Amino acid sequence: MAATSDPLASDALTDSPRPVSTAFEFEPRTRLLFGAGVMERLGTVAAELGFQRPLLVADQGLVDAGHVAVAERLLSDAGLTVNRFHEFDVNPDTAMVEAGCALAHPLGIDGIVGLGGGSSMDCAKGINFLLSNGGAMSDYRGYGKANRPMLPMIGVPTTAGTGSEAQSYAVIADATTHLKMACGDPKAAFRVALLDPSLTLSQPARVTATSGFDAIAHAVETAVTTRGTVLSEALAREAWRLLEGAYERVLTTPDDIEARAAMQLGAFHAGWAIEQSMLGAAHALANPLTARYGMTHGVALGILLPHVVRWNGETAGALYARLVDAANSEQASARLAERLRTLATLGGLPARLGPEGVEQNALPVLAEDAAQQWTGTFNPRPLTAAHALEVYRCAF
Repeated sequence: MAATSDPLASDALTDSPRPVSTAFEFEPRTRLLFGAGVMERLGTVAAELGFQRPLLVADQGLVDAGHVAVAERLLSDAGLTVNRFHEFDVNPDTAMVEAGCALAHPLGIDGIVGLGGGSSMDCAKGINFLLSNGGAMSDYRGYGKANRPMLPMIGVPTTAGTGSEAQSYAVIADATTHLKMACGDPKAAFRVALLDPSLTLSQPARVTATSGFDAIAHAVETAVTTRGTVLSEALAREAWRLLEGAYERVLTTPDDIEARAAMQLGAFHAGWAIEQSMLGAAHALANPLTARYGMTHGVALGILLPHVVRWNGETAGALYARLVDAANSEQASARLAERLRTLATLGGLPARLGPEGVEQNALPVLAEDAAQQWTGTFNPRPLTAAHALEVYRCAF
């Protein structure tokens, strides 16, 4: 009998511009609990992990919003002795992480809860590196440099943005240079992530806009990196579907819990994709703006990402075409860039660097910094200082 082909199976093998045979390793390290009200399980989950004296890491805004009091109550009701650390800001740096470690060291901490946005998650991971393995944060720049076991952690995001709860990386700024370091290790992944979309209802509108666009940028960049695989592409595409469809709704109808859920789950998917594929030029270009001008990360991405997509078009057009309804790869980058600019405008994000206080004569220095960023090495089009300057000038 002659063999018959399955058209759907054939499409699955030919539909992706990426070779299906590209090798990858996939080991989910984070148990995900998702749904409105899942925060109530925090104490139970912490006890299951063996926590007795957890460190609760959350920024001061979470204290003011009442989330810290709720988390402390849930942990205490489970019989745990809770210690708190709040002395860090939106871009945690090495000095802040060291302060957290110094506070935790004499307390016999046996677990960590990161509560809040990406800054809380990153700070929690940074403290864990130093508390468990010693040394300085710079010792862990890169991946896989923690030689000893690390404390178990629970991530409870109150924003939909970085997806840090799905990643084994901490992004920590050098306290002197303000440049960001990506410090990763498999042991730095959260054991459990509690995604409760009702927690994001307290987000200020500006945070919803900027953190949401950060998640969108993660979806777009992870879809096209040189390290990407068919798995990371699938995660990125699902993240884009959720985020692109919910972003405007969550801005115009902030109490829409379905939109909140889509944003939070989309951010998690995008964070998971980062684990497989890393990021690209938009993040490499955004980081120096945060370091030198204090520009909010999501604002920098809102300005830069449409220009990066157009610039990447000649290399990544076929992959961009899978995110948007484009007839061919030549149309895809332009269409995607237009959609991203529309979304950024809906979020109230600026379109140009100049009005945000960036001086034109500073662009070459920013470009040199961008070319040194690790994330840029995974961009589908090689990113040199000259290329970075080209994009900055387009965005100026």
